[in-house]
Amino acid sequence: MPLLLLLIALFALKACEGTSFEGYKVYHVTPNTLEQAKILNAYHYEEKFDFWEESHLLGDPSDIMVAPEDRPAFERNLTRNLFDYSIVIDNVERLIQQEKIERSMTRTMLAPGQVTFSSFMRHSEHMAYLRRLAADYPNIATVEKIGESYEGRDILMLKISSGPSETSTPKPGILIDAGIHCREWIAPPVALYIIQQLVQNSANAHMYANVDWYIVPNLNPDGYEFTQSNNRLWRKNRRLTEGAQCIGTDLNRNFGYYWMHAGASQDSCSEIYAGPEAFSEPESQAIRDWVLANGENLQLYLSFHSYGEMMLYPWGYAPELPENHEDLHYVGQLAATAIDQASTINSQYRVNSSAILLYEAAGGSDDWVKAEGKVDLSYCVELPDGDAPFFFMIPARQILPAVRETFEGVKAFHAYIEENFWTNQDVEVDDANPEIH
Repeated sequence: MPLLLLLIALFALKACEGTSFEGYKVYHVTPNTLEQAKILNAYHYEEKFDFWEESHLLGDPSDIMVAPEDRPAFERNLTRNLFDYSIVIDNVERLIQQEKIERSMTRTMLAPGQVTFSSFMRHSEHMAYLRRLAADYPNIATVEKIGESYEGRDILMLKISSGPSETSTPKPGILIDAGIHCREWIAPPVALYIIQQLVQNSANAHMYANVDWYIVPNLNPDGYEFTQSNNRLWRKNRRLTEGAQCIGTDLNRNFGYYWMHAGASQDSCSEIYAGPEAFSEPESQAIRDWVLANGENLQLYLSFHSYGEMMLYPWGYAPELPENHEDLHYVGQLAATAIDQASTINSQYRVNSSAILLYEAAGGSDDWVKAEGKVDLSYCVELPDGDAPFFFMIPARQILPAVRETFEGVKAFHAYIEENFWTNQDVEVDDANPEIH
């Protein structure tokens, strides 16, 4: 890197320093007995231990970030109880600084309303892009404000549609959101790429001819901006609930189906704090209110997260399966196979229920949308991390490969929805539009 560019990058980093993770380490810990699993699970509810990946089977490792002051006691406990463990990241802050340098060097200067997949955009740029599309493509794109974050940022949805159904059969709808966990930066670009390909690529016009799309590219804008400016690893929203000691609620523990049943905490300082009550947060309320008011014809829900290359379906609150679990698995596998075949970054997706493949976590959006929103096909999609040395930090150079392969999975989802909820329905032709069939 030329010296002048490096000095500019370092100056930019100094100007926007935030929370430091100097001395934080990430441990790769494997429970091999039930007693070890019980010991490890107890850490999940302690505020100072951040589980990036959680074991759900004996012999399956967890990845846990631990603060410097907690490391000695943590290592003693692991050694005393004969855990197999290793340190996979020796200093988290060093990797964060490396990512900041890369971001400063790859940052794309955007004209208002433009989109890029070569660097990570800010929330205001996400929203400007949606508004421009609605202005430039009014026949197919409509922007709607479905809510406002705690700090007053707009939560916008873009509807993409060829217009109302001209038959007695309503068009099926697909609802997509991204960024509910704000440190998972790859999720909003995936949603934006889907939008771009639907609206601006005429080759994909058939995908909104008979199916309506509703896409929210950034559901946690306050948290997202906080990760950009202060704490790269922030996960929750930014509201301090009444009586709480710490800021933020895990929005994906705040939905009202089996709220606080498992895998959630009532400690406001925990990364998995579920809030004082279900739907206490304006961001989760925005999705709830929109689904209840507009979700009658929704047939598919996708919530994008990272990381892990997993296609997860309900239930998350317990290792139980819904009645249509065979359909959920089949359709999820269609999408997973399409992604794997298109991948240039070696993605290999697994498909199963959230509680079985990942971990028990009640209060998730996918559980609620299926149970209370009555959307039979509901998924949490854990996106790839590419060759990131740090699990949430997929490099900017891999944004485009990640979004492209994911769109192939979205195509597979669309094909199934169109075939099963439009093409194969008993569509009655409108006398005034006999060409519709």
